[in-house]
Amino acid sequence: MRIDETYAYLCVHDTAAAIRFYGQAFGATEKFRLVEPSGRIGHAELAFGPHTVMLCDEFPECGIRSASSLGATPVTLHLHLHVDDADAMLAQAVAAGATLEREASDAFYGERSGVVRCPFGHRWLIGHAIEQVTPEEMQRRYTALFN
Repeated sequence: MRIDETYAYLCVHDTAAAIRFYGQAFGATEKFRLVEPSGRIGHAELAFGPHTVMLCDEFPECGIRSASSLGATPVTLHLHLHVDDADAMLAQAVAAGATLEREASDAFYGERSGVVRCPFGHRWLIGHAIEQVTPEEMQRRYTALFN
């Protein structure tokens, strides 16, 4: 058996607003949406460059609730954005309504990254590569953090 792709699927409290926000914050574009007669969005797909992120409104009757309704999320979405300035993308997300959780900094694993929380309760780690680091070197640097 082969796995061809894996998609992030986010439940949000207002999918239409999330589509607008992710477009403004990250440049995502809507591929399509499926809307119930009531107006609730059952499924939407956004293109983040060549990658797809799926969204839906809450379906509490099926146990599907958003991070905002739960008050937390155990998931961080890592956008490895190929940009020259991760700080600028973080600033763009904040200007669109995200909350800055961690300013961009250079990390031991060869990336400059920071974290924002979108208005829908999800954490987004935004970064770009600054150097190629082998797993062995990453472990050495990680261990050094604890010494």
